[in-house]
Amino acid sequence: MSEQPLLEVSDNTALGKVEIAPEVIEVIAGISATEIEGLYAMRGNFASGVAERLGKKAHSKGVKVELTDDGVAIDMYVILKFGVSIPQIAQELQTNIRLTLETMTAIKLQEVNIHVVGIHMEGKEDAEAEE
Repeated sequence: MSEQPLLEVSDNTALGKVEIAPEVIEVIAGISATEIEGLYAMRGNFASGVAERLGKKAHSKGVKVELTDDGVAIDMYVILKFGVSIPQIAQELQTNIRLTLETMTAIKLQEVNIHVVGIHMEGKEDAEAEE
């Protein structure tokens, strides 16, 4: 099993140290993204799709966290609803993720990259369900 890098949060070691795993940052970012109106879904991989079908909620689906020397970078892969302003929703996602992570973890993000990988057309699934 490979050693996962941990992000040290506290400089004060008198009481011990606080470390946060990248998976925790992924979950926080994923949950904060779902708060934005206009987001339809997050784009995951095959494993997260299978896990969701088995009943496990994958909050980190579509989120990639990279720990670099310059800081923490987040890449988020999203599917937006048809008719929304893509630049506006992307900016709202970036702002909400940044504020949520700074509030919950005191981590300053280097960058939050939003990758729009699809647009969901309303009624497509509804029409299939009626047939």
